[in-house]
Amino acid sequence: MFGLGDIVFDPTSYGSLIQQLTTLQMQYNMVKNNLTHFSFKQQWQTTLYAMENVNVADLFGETAGMSTALNTNSPSASSTAWKAATITMNGSAPSYLASQSLGSARTSQLALIETSDAVSPDCLTAVGQYRGDRATNATANSSLLSQQFDGGDGTNSELQQLNLLNASDAQRLSEMQSQGTLQACLASQMTVANMERRNATVEDLNTAVFVQQQRSANDTSAANEGSTWDTYLP
Repeated sequence: MFGLGDIVFDPTSYGSLIQQLTTLQMQYNMVKNNLTHFSFKQQWQTTLYAMENVNVADLFGETAGMSTALNTNSPSASSTAWKAATITMNGSAPSYLASQSLGSARTSQLALIETSDAVSPDCLTAVGQYRGDRATNATANSSLLSQQFDGGDGTNSELQQLNLLNASDAQRLSEMQSQGTLQACLASQMTVANMERRNATVEDLNTAVFVQQQRSANDTSAANEGSTWDTYLP
């Protein structure tokens, strides 16, 4: 009309444009929030306590190598320390034990000693390795903790925070593996302790059975004394 083009207003198209703008605004706000760093993180911060080294007294060499075994990863020190701190078996013991049947009290004691001598030095090494690794990992743990609780922009983007979470999970896995070694050591020690308690209980029961058998075979009343009992237990 009058040589001018008509302007057509489409309410539907306008509404769609507003909806797109609203969606873009929400996405922008989401990205902005993800990039915005925390202003105060110290409310979640905890302290990692360092393990002190163990210093074992050694007046006469009876604990030679024990401090080294408990503080570092040294299998040789663990073996030396265990041998120095335990009773040495009599040199004539092998000849005596050779005449004992398997399952007897003496061979069971030998099995307990041999198992303990294998497990205990290994546990000393595990403890020393854990202490040594704890000290070695202190710098990495401290660095990760510092970045996790840093309030600056350099460590607080979404990607950076995810990287810190991955690093934290890796450190947690290493700690769990170290704890698993210690738990295996505890289980080994419990096995040795259970063996000792079992042997002591069985030996006590066997003594009770033997005494009962002797009482049944030998009259213990004073009126029937006539022979010397020579099968008693020492």
